[in-house]
Amino acid sequence: MAKSAKKTKKAAPKAKAVHPVSPLAPKSHPKLPPLAGVRLATVAAGIRYQQRTDVMLALLAPGTQVAGVFTTSKTSSAPVQWCQKHLKPGSARCLVVNSGNANAFTGKAGFDGVNEVAQSASAIVGCRPSEVFMASTGVIGEPLPASKITAVLQGLVEQGAAGNWKAAADAIMTTDTYPKAATATALIDGVKVTINGIAKGSGMIAPDMATMLSFVFTDANLPASVLQECLSAGVGPSFNAITVDSDTSTSDTLLLFATGKGAKHSPVAKASDKRLTDFRRKLDALLLDLALQVVRDGEGAQKLIRIDVAGAENDAAAKRIALTIANSPLVKTAVAGNDANWGRIVMAVGKAGEKADRDLLKISFGGHVVAEKGMRAVKYNEAIATKAVSGRDVEIAVELGIGKGAARVWTCDLTHGYIDINGSYRS
Repeated sequence: MAKSAKKTKKAAPKAKAVHPVSPLAPKSHPKLPPLAGVRLATVAAGIRYQQRTDVMLALLAPGTQVAGVFTTSKTSSAPVQWCQKHLKPGSARCLVVNSGNANAFTGKAGFDGVNEVAQSASAIVGCRPSEVFMASTGVIGEPLPASKITAVLQGLVEQGAAGNWKAAADAIMTTDTYPKAATATALIDGVKVTINGIAKGSGMIAPDMATMLSFVFTDANLPASVLQECLSAGVGPSFNAITVDSDTSTSDTLLLFATGKGAKHSPVAKASDKRLTDFRRKLDALLLDLALQVVRDGEGAQKLIRIDVAGAENDAAAKRIALTIANSPLVKTAVAGNDANWGRIVMAVGKAGEKADRDLLKISFGGHVVAEKGMRAVKYNEAIATKAVSGRDVEIAVELGIGKGAARVWTCDLTHGYIDINGSYRS
């Protein structure tokens, strides 16, 4: 006779699941230099997993200015709504980030938790609660154990150091297989300033504003209004031009902080000021660097796919067509299988809902034309086409021949690894 099963309480996971590092990962982790006005600290607080660094604190010098962009999700998290509420004054003294718990869809308890952390951090740092910015990433729908965060804040403030960028990038990861960071220097009116950035993201990536979490810091002396304009423009061709799985997170947050504690440069009051040209160019490049690191770490990804669309009715149409191709499971699995199936590109262009003419359409894989004039290209070569989709980096180009609209987006292939990771995400 079979024994009846005893009900047991499910124990908390002892450690975060470890996945192989993406084959598309950078060969080395960039060394970010200390940045005047920023001190960083991390700790394992046991938010979800034991023995896993999961809280990061960034201490910011008095006078630090902040700008941000956030998810467009209608079910955004409590930390996102807190940051949106307090962004306008433009002043920041502290950033608290946790992984393991998204604090999303957690009702009143979620907002209470955010307020608890803000009140505690502000008291320790010596600032207003509105100057404490927060972000959370991890499982949706689980109450945030805010007391575990407040319990470690004093120690984090005491341990804060200028060079802890690698540890900070590690602390905000979830299913990421490597930490993401980038650094750059720029000139403002001939004076050198530094820009450092970290990011996390691997799945649930179709940002529609930014990646899941990204934090960029500069020692430049720029007002919040200028930062906001620079950031809002910079996400368009970077974080808003990537997709892993077409899913927009509840927690997407990108914050840009300017401490003003670097070398002194002349005041800049407008983002259009020509003295800001190099800074904006370097900021845009850094944002793109971080965004591509996210795509290269797409869950289960084996290939980075660049999609260029030209000749569309306008730029907006071109981007919708490019994203339709990038988000197609049929396109992504074909590339995963080294299958030069250009018919799937034809399908995606046709379903995008934008103006297209079958007989004007031209499709290329890696520069090799595979389809044109409403049919397979006369010089189509299966071996060349297959080789073009078989490497780590794949380029797909579509010419519609209708107008001057153009767009570029990036995605990754879709493999069994994506199912393996997401099928066991909460276990």
